[in-house]
Amino acid sequence: MARKSSADSTARADAVQSIVDQWRRERPDLDTSPLQVFGRLHRVFLRYQSGIGGPVEKHGLSLAGFDVLTALRRAGSPYRLTAGELAASGLITSAGVTLRLDRLEKDGLIARERDPEDRRVVYSRLTDEGLRRIDELFAEHLRNERDMLGGLSPAECRQLAGLLGKLERSLEDAQGAAVAE
Repeated sequence: MARKSSADSTARADAVQSIVDQWRRERPDLDTSPLQVFGRLHRVFLRYQSGIGGPVEKHGLSLAGFDVLTALRRAGSPYRLTAGELAASGLITSAGVTLRLDRLEKDGLIARERDPEDRRVVYSRLTDEGLRRIDELFAEHLRNERDMLGGLSPAECRQLAGLLGKLERSLEDAQGAAVAE
């Protein structure tokens, strides 16, 4: 299947630009430029989420389960973390960690183990099947993400990654300022 060129993409109707134009018409006194960024980020996220969901579901996992397995895999051997460590790993919220772990344990992808020195501590550990499954799926996931970035050059990908990192820091600063008020 041939990829559409960036000229073809530009020629397509731009829903975000239409929204911005409508607001400029209705409220010319407002600076609608943030919509150029956040409207596109929202639309990109929805497309991204849809694009990664299929392969993950094909492997019998939810995106939430995928996040848990990747966090355990990134932890390195023996591929185990506590529920609190999973929640702090960056992509997983603490709400619902137990439900995710229950499902993954039922599917034989993780096992729960008590710490022999402190029985209050419970680790979730990848099973051999969990390790095999996440290694296979993560390689497929990266191929899929590379395909999604196919319309950008490597230099554009690096530039975009840098700009998104800068945007994330800007959002963190804005949230910190809002809390301080």
